[in-house]
Amino acid sequence: MANRLRAWLVPERDQVVVTDPVQRKAIIVELVIVFTVTLGMNGLRSLLSLIDALLKPAPLSDQKVAINVPQAVDTTIDLIKQLLSATQLVAWGALGLYLVWRAGHKLTEVGLKFFRSDMVRGVGLAALIGIPGLGLYLIVYALGGNLAVQTTTLDDTWWRPIALVASAAGNAWAEETLVIAYFITRLRQLGLHENQSVACSAVLRGSYHLYQGFGGFVGNLVMGLVFGRIWQRTNRLWPMIIAHTLLDTVAFVGYSLLRGVSWLPK
Repeated sequence: MANRLRAWLVPERDQVVVTDPVQRKAIIVELVIVFTVTLGMNGLRSLLSLIDALLKPAPLSDQKVAINVPQAVDTTIDLIKQLLSATQLVAWGALGLYLVWRAGHKLTEVGLKFFRSDMVRGVGLAALIGIPGLGLYLIVYALGGNLAVQTTTLDDTWWRPIALVASAAGNAWAEETLVIAYFITRLRQLGLHENQSVACSAVLRGSYHLYQGFGGFVGNLVMGLVFGRIWQRTNRLWPMIIAHTLLDTVAFVGYSLLRGVSWLPK
């Protein structure tokens, strides 16, 4: 038991470390470019959004932030733009996987081999993260450390559930492929140990949720630590993608159905 616990807390892995200075510099430049284009820039924007919210006279709990918002007045154009946003997220994840593949890794080596048990594992992970995560959000919100998160302000149209599920799946795919499969793989090549890699990955994940407040950061930091370590130990990515999709789908669609419930922050 002690050895098994140690294997999870202090994992060991034979790492193929890139030692050539030119190649190492290329990896660092690639990381900067990829995350400037994608989630790293979102992290900087989120940090500035949180600072701006803290500078306002109203406490964080009296402020609101929306995730899925209308993007056009015309409903058809709005639907198309919502789907394009989800497509962009899919492309971000595909970019990370393409670069890993170009570097000589098979996609199965970063966990993109589907097993039938991945669906069950994904549902279990969603419950493991989602229930405590909701509790953390409500507690931090009650303490004044989080904004009221409106997961959607889309109008009640026939296509709203479709757009919200597409957004959930796009977010899950982009985050898990970039922040886990791509980022940790690259950090391994630079010589970072598993705990260092998963910590960097989790901080990055938390950073682009700072716009929600401190609860959003902490909750996603913990999620990143759990998801990252499971990937490191099992080399299976689909359970995280499935779990994340379920979490966001419940949050997005559930909020649209429960909007106005007394215990839900408005």
